[in-house]
Amino acid sequence: MARFRVNGVEQELDIEPDMPLLWALRDELGLKGTKFGCGVAACGACTVQVNGNPVRSCVTPVSAIEGSDIKTIEGLATNVGGITAVQQAWIDHQVPQCGYCQSGMIMAVSALLESNPSPSDADIDGAITNVCRCGTYPRIRRAIKSLTATA
Repeated sequence: MARFRVNGVEQELDIEPDMPLLWALRDELGLKGTKFGCGVAACGACTVQVNGNPVRSCVTPVSAIEGSDIKTIEGLATNVGGITAVQQAWIDHQVPQCGYCQSGMIMAVSALLESNPSPSDADIDGAITNVCRCGTYPRIRRAIKSLTATA
């Protein structure tokens, strides 16, 4: 049995302990916002937050997150409008092209800004290692900077 909270809801799943968190979220819980990209933790499309920290879910076995709080893109917005400031910045700065990496990218950026509301360019480079095959990195940086305390 795997036990953890996803988007504030207690979950108890009868799954193998080595099942990657990504597949527990997508196949067992039906949360399709977290994407499969590379399967080796290189691209970041599968990024979720575990206890507030960005984690590549494709290589994280459910046994490693027992009792943890998991947040997916579906659970990110808790406001009435349904989107966060990061998501609105993505819209305002026209970040997505294909959009495939965006849920993981938004989860990583949200975790960064929660822990560091005024990240430097070096902080952003160190924390946001997700891959965007469309190459919208300048837009991503502008969107992040628009949300910082020093913007």
